[in-house]
Amino acid sequence: MVQMPDKKHPLIRGTRITGSLTLLSRVLGLLRDVATASIFGLRSGGVADALVIAFRIPNLFRRLFGEGALTASYLPVITESLENDRPAAWRLASTLFALLAVILSIITLSIEAVIGLALITGVDSARVELLLELTALMLPYMIFICLAAQIGATLHGLSHFTAPALVSSVLNVCWIIAAWGICPMFEGDPRAQAFVIGGAVLIGGAAQLAIQLPILYGYGFRFRPAIQESRPAIRKILSRMAPMLFGLAITQLNTLMDSLIAWIFSRPTVDGGEAIRWLPGAIRYPMEEGATAAIYYGERLYNFPLGVLGIAVATAIFPLLSRHAARGEIRKLGVDMTLGLRLVLFLGIPASAGLILLADPLARLFFERGQFSADDAMRTARMITIYSTSVWAYCAIPVIVRGFYALDDYVTPVRVAVGVLLVNMALNLTLIWPLAERGLATATAIAAAVQVIVLLLLFSRKKAALDWPAIGRTAARSVAASAAMFGAGYATLSLVSQWIGEGSAGWTIKTAQVVLPFAACLIVYFGVTKILGGRELSVLVKGRTDG
Repeated sequence: MVQMPDKKHPLIRGTRITGSLTLLSRVLGLLRDVATASIFGLRSGGVADALVIAFRIPNLFRRLFGEGALTASYLPVITESLENDRPAAWRLASTLFALLAVILSIITLSIEAVIGLALITGVDSARVELLLELTALMLPYMIFICLAAQIGATLHGLSHFTAPALVSSVLNVCWIIAAWGICPMFEGDPRAQAFVIGGAVLIGGAAQLAIQLPILYGYGFRFRPAIQESRPAIRKILSRMAPMLFGLAITQLNTLMDSLIAWIFSRPTVDGGEAIRWLPGAIRYPMEEGATAAIYYGERLYNFPLGVLGIAVATAIFPLLSRHAARGEIRKLGVDMTLGLRLVLFLGIPASAGLILLADPLARLFFERGQFSADDAMRTARMITIYSTSVWAYCAIPVIVRGFYALDDYVTPVRVAVGVLLVNMALNLTLIWPLAERGLATATAIAAAVQVIVLLLLFSRKKAALDWPAIGRTAARSVAASAAMFGAGYATLSLVSQWIGEGSAGWTIKTAQVVLPFAACLIVYFGVTKILGGRELSVLVKGRTDG
């Protein structure tokens, strides 16, 4: 009997490395959020809301560049160059690095000048002043993180996934040190504590860049810009980036828009009244202070499966799809895209169900301490529940969009993204009045589901054939197993709550209310999928495809 070689599929290998190290980053990120929540709560005189928005602005560039446009437009070009002419690839990487550094520095200095002028001339709102000051402090973070993203994309082109995935933990470590080690020195002064966190963000961004550079040098890279030689490749990369900025990061743009709307339409406790001053007719604020922070903490928990699965699969699959496209292997591209979508659905659907089930226990376990009250935990749990309905869609978006980009189609995702953005904005401004901040989460969840459905239909019809029966079987098994899982988890949660008593609130009790139902969910889900004939778990564990 001849034994076949144990050949690992490159998508599975890359997903494993990226996913496992991203999981480490997500765990550290959760610890940082636990510390931050205990310091500020949801209110703290508007400091929590201001800190969230000020961080979101430069962090959006991390999403766009680190997980989006730069990688998607740069990776196919640098991968081809690395295969054909490595010295030319190093010159291209050097030129783009220098160009990005100059452009990002100009953008940062320009925004800083506008903020400085606004602060000097005077701002008639304490909450606006704090937001501007924190934004000015953290804005340079975008320079460091975008340059680090380019270095990481170059390493991806070399099939090196470890370092780029590992350095994502650096920011969280710096943030945790600041929150637990330095902020207690300024207890009772949330403004000063917010500035301590902002300083940690800058240090973390610089460290992410500094750590990756020596690794790239170890592959033979030398910083030798060659503008004239690299001009055609640079022009090709930059021409792709503009439409990709919108098409690949629509979920992040929607979330930032949610935060801004929440901040604008929340009743400030520091310098505001019951009615919105800039609207006629004495219209009352639809949301209370802390809505922006509630959105942030709700998003952080649903981002757990997104980062571990969605971004991991998308990061690993893109070089593979790019190679298939370059070789004209459209059938193989469709096969691997189908595999990526099946993996996303296999874990994304139960992740949605599990987060909905455990939204309240998770919010109380991780956040209800210090300045974060029981009411704050309840508000956050509501956000987690609504956002979680579309976790499967958030995970699928980066995978599908990369399929379009691998085939040099940068227009279709943009057209879909524009339509989704308009839908999300209309829903935002409509739903906040009856649902408060829950309306913002509902709009984002609906928009993500619509985007996935439209993109999938367009890709399958116009780009590469997908194995719809296989995708349908995976989805059906996952839905059925998730329903059984939800029932088992709900029963376990009810039994645990009855056993320990509804009024118990100790750390051990809160942990039991999460861990025991979660364990029951895992056992039931994987058991049912195996009984139903699912092989996705075997694909993930053994690293070999089942087709």
